[in-house]
Amino acid sequence: MMAYILAQPAFCLMLTLLVFACGQWLFERSGQNPLLNPVAFAILTLIALLGFLDISYTQYFEGAQVIHLLLGPATVALAVPLYRQRAHVKRLWWPIGLAILASVLISYLSAVQIARVLSMPGEVGQSLALKSVTVPVAMGISERIEAVVSLTIVFVVITGNLGSIIGSGLLSRLGVRDPKVMGLALGATSHGQGAARAFQLHPESGAFAGLAMALTAITASLVMPLIHAWSSH
Repeated sequence: MMAYILAQPAFCLMLTLLVFACGQWLFERSGQNPLLNPVAFAILTLIALLGFLDISYTQYFEGAQVIHLLLGPATVALAVPLYRQRAHVKRLWWPIGLAILASVLISYLSAVQIARVLSMPGEVGQSLALKSVTVPVAMGISERIEAVVSLTIVFVVITGNLGSIIGSGLLSRLGVRDPKVMGLALGATSHGQGAARAFQLHPESGAFAGLAMALTAITASLVMPLIHAWSSH
């Protein structure tokens, strides 16, 4: 009977929703402690459960892929709170653009340099450079800059989790109080998970995090291949 239940595609979907709901409950009970981030909790718990239940990733994805399909509409929905902040965006478009460009350049160049200092293979450095770009875009860029797609995904997920857990606390310690700046920083460095954390802090932070995530993806897709091509010559 248990084997029959585990073989059902709906089981993995229900398991994912249940684990995330438990993570959200713990997060709320803790007073929204970022260390108990529900996304990070769900990832770690699901890895453990899939290993214990001997469920392959292929089988899991077959059942839970509806969540993956909803990722696109959820990302597009970030445009709604951003539209409500359009007056601020029009007024601050120049500093926002410079901040995003600086973020992308620093992320790329620092990652490549770290890889060189640690004598890592070049493709590892290229994969690390994409850590702050949302997964779908990072996968596309990785093929153009000779990075490893699977490794890129790992770095992106780790960065998103770390940013959502420690990002807001670190920015607060540095004296950042403006919700627009907080959101812009979280979205530019930690993409979707940073944006989710920003929405928990303030609606304005969430709107600017969504903007930063989108602009970072666009800027990275234009700038990183050019830098890679130039440095390869």
